[in-house]
Amino acid sequence: MLILTNFPLIAAFTAITFAQLIKIPVAFLLQRKTTWALATSTGGMPSSHSAAVAALITALALQYGVASPFVAIASTFGVIVMFDSMGVRRQSGEQGVLLNQLVIDFHMLRKKVVKLSHEPTVLVKEQKERHLKEYLGHKPIEVSFGILTGILVAFATRAVLTYFSLI
Repeated sequence: MLILTNFPLIAAFTAITFAQLIKIPVAFLLQRKTTWALATSTGGMPSSHSAAVAALITALALQYGVASPFVAIASTFGVIVMFDSMGVRRQSGEQGVLLNQLVIDFHMLRKKVVKLSHEPTVLVKEQKERHLKEYLGHKPIEVSFGILTGILVAFATRAVLTYFSLI
């Protein structure tokens, strides 16, 4: 029962859950297509990584004050997480796109030269089943909306926990 009183932890996990679930309608609004798989995927709008660390930082600031060493630790951790999601992880995703296309192109070329297959659609379907993950990181706007989501979720979580007298 003690975990129900850990406001920063609850705020962070609530932000992750909310950000992952909100990706489904956001994808529909932005792209007119969506899938339930977005709820468990990496990448997309908003960044659940950014939402989690922003909610954690906000909750710690609300609970202990902005001068708290907890806020300093969480802020440092948050900057690293957000930088990584926009940098290394995003580049890995972009490389995945290129590598997937290269593999498909290679198989198509091999088919034309050696004439191994009957239909190109079989090859493309076969390749799609084992392609590299392409959506790993985030664009800066996705991180920004993740931060905003995290801050709002922290305030909403605090209001709910206060209402039920859990904090």
